[in-house]
Amino acid sequence: PPGDSYGVLPRPCHALVLLNPQSGSGRALDDFQAVVQPMLAEADIATTVFVTERPHHAHEKVRDEDLSQWDTLVVMSGDGLLFEVVNGLMERPDWKEAMKKPLCILPGGSGNALAASINYYAGYDHVAKKKLLTNCTFTLCKGLYTQMDLVSLSTASGKRFFSFLGFGWGFISDVDIDSEKYRWLGSARFTLGTLQCLAKLRVYQGRLSYLPMATEQGSSPAPRDPHAPVTNGHIPQPAGTEAPGSPPPDSLLVPLGQPVPAHWTVVPEEEFVLVYAIYQSHLGTNLLMAPAARLHDGCIHLFYMKAGISRVTLLKLFLAMSRGTHLDLNCPHLCYVPVRAFRLEPRVAAGIMTVDGEALACEPVQG
Repeated sequence: PPGDSYGVLPRPCHALVLLNPQSGSGRALDDFQAVVQPMLAEADIATTVFVTERPHHAHEKVRDEDLSQWDTLVVMSGDGLLFEVVNGLMERPDWKEAMKKPLCILPGGSGNALAASINYYAGYDHVAKKKLLTNCTFTLCKGLYTQMDLVSLSTASGKRFFSFLGFGWGFISDVDIDSEKYRWLGSARFTLGTLQCLAKLRVYQGRLSYLPMATEQGSSPAPRDPHAPVTNGHIPQPAGTEAPGSPPPDSLLVPLGQPVPAHWTVVPEEEFVLVYAIYQSHLGTNLLMAPAARLHDGCIHLFYMKAGISRVTLLKLFLAMSRGTHLDLNCPHLCYVPVRAFRLEPRVAAGIMTVDGEALACEPVQG
């Protein structure tokens, strides 16, 4: 998009490809050899393929590996493997440097939300499966890269994650995790999961709070100086208080045990069908959840659905979401607000939470 600054991969280029052979319906390696490799060879991109053998394998690889020999890290899998890679990089003492290494996602899973989002930002037609893989590979061949926002999530039990896609609780997370047993169906697993979760529609109790984007009506947020301290009602740490190599501080958040700052908004309702904080346009290949989202808009697109919605209306919303027109239905139960930070405090540990499609224990969380 105009106004973005791009870097360019060198030629010849050396790519480390992290590939999960089990992802999606298990075709990632075949697809890589048939579709991706010939295109990359043509573009003078040499690949070294690292096939993951177990969960956290990629996490450990990028956390401990000397990355200097690679010009780019390519993830050929679903969103879960990229989540591992991002968090592995953020655990390195040299994370600031390591995070400058261009990352590329090639869709090889059943949930390919980031790949679908990048395809959308690039202005390509909505496509899926092999077409989406070809488009994403073509983007890699062109070699342009730009910045992407990450969201820092912390939980009450002291875990910290860096997330590139979204955090969810309730209906959408239930569909994501309950449908794991239908992996062999590819992306159709989500359709089947949606119908099953609709049949036993549940309500979740908790408190949701957020810091709204401070923008004037009708104006787009001004680009932020990445080096300026973010104050926004919270005192930035004096420079030099963090140990070198320590992870970035959460400048907008107070500890989970304390009440949210006074300038935050607390949602009056406490019964939800779902809460989803998304930072990319797509939640899945066929779910355009946040049409306004961009790779680095400094914004968390927060959606929540209040209890009392009928199954028919919920199904209509999901069908509309395939085209990104769900907000046009003006459903009073569905709320959307662009925010800079949020906190969710479940009343009891009920329901699955997900980050970038991976399951989390249900507990208070903020980002």
